[in-house]
Amino acid sequence: MSHDVTSHNAGEPPKQPRLKLTIAVTLVVAVLATLTGLAVRAHDYHQLVTWTDAQELPTVQLAAPLTAADAHLMTLPGHIEAWISAPIHARVSGYLKSWSKDIGSTVDAGDTLGVIDTPELDQQYDQAKAVLVRAQADEHLAQVTSQRWQHLLTSNSVSKQEADEKSGEAAVAAANVLSAQADLDRLAALESFKHITAPFSGTVTSRSTDIGDLISATSESSPALFTVADTSKMRLYVRIPQSYASSIKPGMTVDLSVLEHPGVSYKATLIGSSASVNQASGSLLAQFEAPNPNGELLPGDYAEVNLPVSVNTHLITVPATVLIFRAAGPQIAVLGADNRVQLRDVHIGMDLGDTLEIDHGLQPDDRIIDHPPDSLAQGDQVRLATTASLASTTHTRPKQG
Repeated sequence: MSHDVTSHNAGEPPKQPRLKLTIAVTLVVAVLATLTGLAVRAHDYHQLVTWTDAQELPTVQLAAPLTAADAHLMTLPGHIEAWISAPIHARVSGYLKSWSKDIGSTVDAGDTLGVIDTPELDQQYDQAKAVLVRAQADEHLAQVTSQRWQHLLTSNSVSKQEADEKSGEAAVAAANVLSAQADLDRLAALESFKHITAPFSGTVTSRSTDIGDLISATSESSPALFTVADTSKMRLYVRIPQSYASSIKPGMTVDLSVLEHPGVSYKATLIGSSASVNQASGSLLAQFEAPNPNGELLPGDYAEVNLPVSVNTHLITVPATVLIFRAAGPQIAVLGADNRVQLRDVHIGMDLGDTLEIDHGLQPDDRIIDHPPDSLAQGDQVRLATTASLASTTHTRPKQG
């Protein structure tokens, strides 16, 4: 019986090596799992550090370069005036008897605008005519007397002294006639000024008198009775900044627009300039001629003028969004070779609204930062934005495993 049991145990396989193998495999799997977890954790930590470092560095964009051109349009304010405008004052005193042309009336040269009643002048004119008649009668008598005394002188009936006196009296009488005629002509000219007439063809733009008004020709402060303007063509005045004075050349044309006709553009041609810079405004006054056949442009209009000006090669044009306003004055942030910020003090040569022309402080190859953050300081290290980096800023913070 014992023999059988012994034989059965001797036939079973040994269990010890299989157990060791299982333990070894389990240990290897545990080590691999641990190493994998550590690797994943290290990767997540590296991502977290990278994300944190990226958040600490400000991300900036570079301003798009502006295309340089030989010339560009600059919008400037302008002032429109009539080609000819004449305020008409009274030359004689009296009362306004009537007026025949009101504001807006079209007149030709010589048309009567109004009539002044001048009773005092009329009396002086009638008196002057009477004085002339008397002077002419005195002259006639003096001439006849002088001739008679000359005949008596030939027969020695009178002395030569007496004959010369009569000749002198005749000459004085002739001079009195000339004086009386001149005074009458003067009053006749004043009589013509009773009719207020248009000096040229145009439009009546103002009437500052009415029937019965007292008209004084002796007061320098008296207002103009009428104003007549020739608006068939207009004068456009534009003040050109000194830095663009060289762009004003004979024959140049500009486009202009007025508020009462939006979307409509008019042409004007340069006819002259002041040829000097005004010390108060630092600008050159230019004068343009604008045709106005339909009368759409009005005297006194404010106009926006698009002036083609040549570009100064020393000027650098940048978007207005790059400018930094601080206590130190206008500055522009430039990105250095090591991606560190350099703040440049600049001078604005011309503010064109959306763009600025910088004449000092920048170089043509500078990398200019657009929309700089308010906290940006000299020497700050920044990160240049790219398409990928801009997209990454929208990702959430990586989770730490």
